[in-house]
Amino acid sequence: MSGDSKESLQDRLARARQAIARRGSGSAATPAVQSPLRPRRGLEDLPGIAAFEAQMDGVAAMGLASPYFHARHSANGASIRIDDRELLNFSGYNYLGLSGHPEVAGAAKAAIDLYGTSASASRPVSGEIPLHGELERGLASALQVEDALAFVSGYGTNVSTVGHLFGPNDLVIHDSLAHSSVLSGCLLSGARRLAFPHNDVAALDALLAEHRPRCERAVILVEGVYSMDGDIAPLDRLIEMKRRHDAAIMVDEAHSIGVLGAHGYGIGEHFHVNRADVDIWMGTLSKTLASCGGYIAGSRRLIEYLRYTTPGFIYSVGLSPPDCAAALAALRIMRREPERVDQLRRRSAFFAEKIREHRLDTGASAGSAVVPVIIGASMQTLRVAQRLFERGINVHPIIYPATEEGKARLRFFLSALHSEDDLQRAANAVADAVATVKKQDGA
Repeated sequence: MSGDSKESLQDRLARARQAIARRGSGSAATPAVQSPLRPRRGLEDLPGIAAFEAQMDGVAAMGLASPYFHARHSANGASIRIDDRELLNFSGYNYLGLSGHPEVAGAAKAAIDLYGTSASASRPVSGEIPLHGELERGLASALQVEDALAFVSGYGTNVSTVGHLFGPNDLVIHDSLAHSSVLSGCLLSGARRLAFPHNDVAALDALLAEHRPRCERAVILVEGVYSMDGDIAPLDRLIEMKRRHDAAIMVDEAHSIGVLGAHGYGIGEHFHVNRADVDIWMGTLSKTLASCGGYIAGSRRLIEYLRYTTPGFIYSVGLSPPDCAAALAALRIMRREPERVDQLRRRSAFFAEKIREHRLDTGASAGSAVVPVIIGASMQTLRVAQRLFERGINVHPIIYPATEEGKARLRFFLSALHSEDDLQRAANAVADAVATVKKQDGA
C-alpha cells in the first residue's frame, strides 16, 4: 500500500514503540500490570539435586561407600581389576567373552590403521566406510531379515527410531518394564502411550481391543530379555496379539543376542518364529558384540526409509571404524563358535541353581544370562554388595528408585568365561553376606 493513502509502516511502528514505552513506565494513560515476583533460581536449586544429595548422605551416614564409578584397569570379563585388586566380576555385559578377544581387538586396530579412530562425518556425506555395510549385512543375515542399519548409540537407536516412526495419531503400547530408551522414544513420538503389566498377554489383548480402533497405527514394544529380572518375553503369543489387532511389533534384543537361541541369534531363534513376523528388530553392539552402538533390522523398505530420514542417524556421526570392526569380528566368532552360547547357557543355569539352593530369591529369571538376587530393602542390598566387594566379588546393587522399594537386588550378569568354581564361590559368598546383614538387622 502507498504511504499517501494510508498510514505508513514506519509511522505504525513508531506508534507501537511509544505505546510499549508508556506501558513500561506505568503512566496514568496505560497502568503497568503488576505481577508477583518469582525468585530466580539456578540449576543447582533443582529439587532433584537435593533429593539425590540426601540419598547419598544417607548412604555415607551408614558408613557405606558408593558402589558406583569404580575405575577398572582391565577388560570387563569374568574377572576385573579395580585399583590394585583382582575381583570376580558379575557387572559386565561381556556375555560370550568377546570383549578383549584377540581377533576382535586385532580387527579394531586394523580398522584404525586404515580409516582412523572416527568416521568423522555423518554417513550420508563422507562418513561411510565399507565396514558399515559389511556389519549391517552380517546382522541382517544372522537375524534372517532383509536389511539392518547401525547407529552410534544403543539408547539413541530406540529414542530416534520410535520417535521418528510414530506420531500423534498412533498408539504405542509397551511392557511396563520396558527400558528408559523405549519410553523416551514414545514421548518423543507424541503418540498415545499405554503400558501393559509385565509379560501379561491377556492384559495387552484387552488394551488393544479397547484402544486400537481409535488409532491409525499401533505398535507393541517389548524386550527379548529384561535386564532387571532376566526373564523372556512370550514372543510367540505377542505375535498372535499383533495379528489379531492389526498392529506392529518391535523387539529390543539388547540382552538376548548372543544369549538366546542355539546359535545366539536371539529370541526369534529361541521361539523358532518367522523373523518377518516381527516388524522391527532392535539390538545393541555393546554387549555380546563387544563394541558400542545399536542397530535396527527388518524389511528392506523400512531400513532404506530409516537410512535416509531418521534424525538420530543422518544428523549423527557414523559408527566409528574400530567399533564397527570389533562388532563385525565378534559376530563372526559367534557364528563360528556356537559352543560359546551353549556354555553361557549352562553356566547361567548352574549359577541360578546354586543361588536357589541357598533359598535366595532369583525372581522371574529363567533361561537368560541375567540372574537377580532379590534382597528387599535398599540399604541392606547396599551393605551386602559392599561385603561382597570386600571379599573380592564385583556385583552391583539395584536400589530405589531404579527398582521399587522392597525389591532391591543384586544383579548378576553371567559370562561364558565364568567357571563353575567361580560361580560356586560367588553363590556361597552371596548367601553368607545376605545372612550376615539380615542377622545384624534382626531380620
